[in-house]
Amino acid sequence: MSDTTIVSQVFLFALLLFFCAVHGQVSYSIPEEMSKGSLVGNIAQDLGLDLKRLKSGKARIYTEDKTEYIELNKDRGVLLIKERIDREMLCGQRTPCALHFQIILENPMELYSINVEITDINDNPPSFKKNEIKFKISESAVTGSKFVLDKALDLDIGTNGLQSYTLKPTDNFVLKLHSQADGSKKVEMVLQKQLDREKEENMSLLLTAIDGGEPLMSGTVQIYITVLDINDNAPVFTKAVYKSVIPENSQKGTLVTSVSASDADKGSNGEVSYFISNSHDGVSELFHIEENGDIILVGELDYETAKYYQIDIEAVDKGGLSDSSKIIVDVTDVNDNSPVITIMSQSTSVNEDSPPATVIAMISVNDPDSDTNGEVHCDMNGNIPFAIKSTSNGFYSIVTDSALDRETDSEYNITVSCSDEGVPSLSSSLTLTLQITDVNDNAPLFEKSSYEASVAENNSPGVSIFAVRAVDADWRQNARVSYVLDEGMINGVAISSYVSVNAESGVIHAVRSFDYEQIKDFQFRVKAQDGGSPPLTSNVSVKIVLQDQNDNAPQVLYPVQTSGSLVAEIVPRSADVGYLVTKVVAVDVDSGQNAWLSYRLVKVTDRALFEVGAQNGEVRTIRQVTDKDAVKQKLTVIVEDNGQPSRSATVNVNVAVADSFPEMLSEFTDFTHDKEYNDTLTFYLVLALAVVSFLLIVSLIAILSVKCYRWKRDRMFYKSNGHLPVIPYYPPHYADVGGTGTLQHVYNYEVCRTTDSRKSDLKYSRPSSQSIISLDTNGTLSLRNAHREKLVMEDPDDQNCKRTDSYSPSFYRLSI
Repeated sequence: MSDTTIVSQVFLFALLLFFCAVHGQVSYSIPEEMSKGSLVGNIAQDLGLDLKRLKSGKARIYTEDKTEYIELNKDRGVLLIKERIDREMLCGQRTPCALHFQIILENPMELYSINVEITDINDNPPSFKKNEIKFKISESAVTGSKFVLDKALDLDIGTNGLQSYTLKPTDNFVLKLHSQADGSKKVEMVLQKQLDREKEENMSLLLTAIDGGEPLMSGTVQIYITVLDINDNAPVFTKAVYKSVIPENSQKGTLVTSVSASDADKGSNGEVSYFISNSHDGVSELFHIEENGDIILVGELDYETAKYYQIDIEAVDKGGLSDSSKIIVDVTDVNDNSPVITIMSQSTSVNEDSPPATVIAMISVNDPDSDTNGEVHCDMNGNIPFAIKSTSNGFYSIVTDSALDRETDSEYNITVSCSDEGVPSLSSSLTLTLQITDVNDNAPLFEKSSYEASVAENNSPGVSIFAVRAVDADWRQNARVSYVLDEGMINGVAISSYVSVNAESGVIHAVRSFDYEQIKDFQFRVKAQDGGSPPLTSNVSVKIVLQDQNDNAPQVLYPVQTSGSLVAEIVPRSADVGYLVTKVVAVDVDSGQNAWLSYRLVKVTDRALFEVGAQNGEVRTIRQVTDKDAVKQKLTVIVEDNGQPSRSATVNVNVAVADSFPEMLSEFTDFTHDKEYNDTLTFYLVLALAVVSFLLIVSLIAILSVKCYRWKRDRMFYKSNGHLPVIPYYPPHYADVGGTGTLQHVYNYEVCRTTDSRKSDLKYSRPSSQSIISLDTNGTLSLRNAHREKLVMEDPDDQNCKRTDSYSPSFYRLSI
């Protein structure tokens, strides 16, 4: 190759680089037969790409036919020869001859088109299919007779292809060339000097074909001529050129066309035979000429391989004279190729938060047919958030068309269908599977908007109450839910001291033992948090309602039980049936049926005289009081709740059946004195057993102390106003039924007592109520609703109540 040619190619190459760089694609030009590893071009520099981008984008070469003649060196950013490139094998006679491929980058996807033109070098000499050509020519052949010679074939193109022929010797024949429409040359041997069989019966000529390469290369064929006797008329074709049109994929045996040649000679010299002369280019393998001149299809025609054929035919008579013609066969396209879909690059997964127009795959579609048969349009299966877009001729990208939601669809099967415009239309399809990668875009969702559970009081600490549950529509770690208490206070105490929640299961446990009487219910919030980054949370309100247990016994509020005094209810002997003696008032701090109280008598002096109301605790007479009834009556009432098991309390009620205060007082005083006497006697007997002498001294001291104490207390009682006992408090839930208070009657007593019991007296009045006497064990009575001033000096005419020096009166407190 000359220096001028090299300089012109370098200049053309520089222009191509500049033009392609501007338009985002690159073209190169290299000669064929370059050794492996030879440099094609610096693709990184020409595309303006960083070497790091080539590596991070996993740059690779994509070719439609999967044949890689050129490889990409990502470390250097250059294109190198990978396999031997033979232009003649790659493109044949087609020009220009170029390799078309794409460089694909990912993250994000990018596509660059690369064209590498393969230039021809003179590496193929001209060659003839046959080594020798034989002719039988009559000696009578006229000057100017033509004899068609086989053409030589040179696989090179341009100046490296076949350029000229030479024929030696040229004593009788000269060589004549005729240019053809396809650029080839028709080679004829023309008789320029009459033959004389008698002088030279056999001749040998050498036909040489020469190309234009440097150095020149050539091929030869030997021509043997046998001179025959006279045959003075050559065959003549009716047409110089025959034309025919035949569709591709026509069946074998199809008639292509018919040719005809005539010979004016008679006999055997006028018999014409037909031959196909250009058998070197494969035409003879596709077509056959019959003896009658019919051209028959014997092979398979493919429009995509060859769009037309030129058949060189020759008519030869028995005398060796011949004529030549040609048949131009145009092959028409038939829609016999479906579109070919090839995946150039594909992502197997995409994040659900990917923006629209994110490229997930790149494909190439090719239809070898022509015109409308090769026009292709592609679409996708509907109802999916993807679209297909054409990027360049035959290349498509599949992109996201709308927002993705893994929770709705976690996987898509994307079917791409491509159809051509032929009749009938042919189509192909391709299915891509795409996984949608989860993003933490869903907060945990509780199954209920709020929860309510109950637990019995007095529970064991750590007991499981119930469980909350939240679900997260995300996947894997993003859907892993953990639970935590939302900090808060209950009555000034942190909620964590009441309950705890299991972080994994959501089970709520009691931290302490609950008391219904202290707290009836409480609320708190539980937070559910997923494992995403950043995590998402949601809250739910939880209400715990405590269930009451019967853990409190009833408490008796009235009558008050005291250890220092004896309380008695007074019932007059004239009391009718149903007379209200008193009312037992009790409460239970439990709730519900655990606080439903019932009353019943368990011990009574006279069971036939009294009864107690089961629901209201009222003690009433059940018959008429008689004189035979004992003054002292003792009732024991048990108060029970309705719990399971039931709890109870017992109260003793002392009742005095008497019409006059002295009658009642004598009974209860004896009772008090007897009790005091027995206690003192027991005490003295015990002390006497210990030390008799000391008992005597102690007894004297005790007697003197008692006397002094009584005298002092009586004086204090006389001078002071005193205080009435406190009336019991009854809760609002225990109001009396049928009256304004617990006791319906009030009795007033006037008492005066001297050391001589015969001079003591009692004035009794009964307006419509009853009285209660509280008698201390030391013999002192208390009056609740009587003025003490009236007790001392109510009637100055009463001689029994006058103060004299002969006796000392004693006063008792009377509680009413």
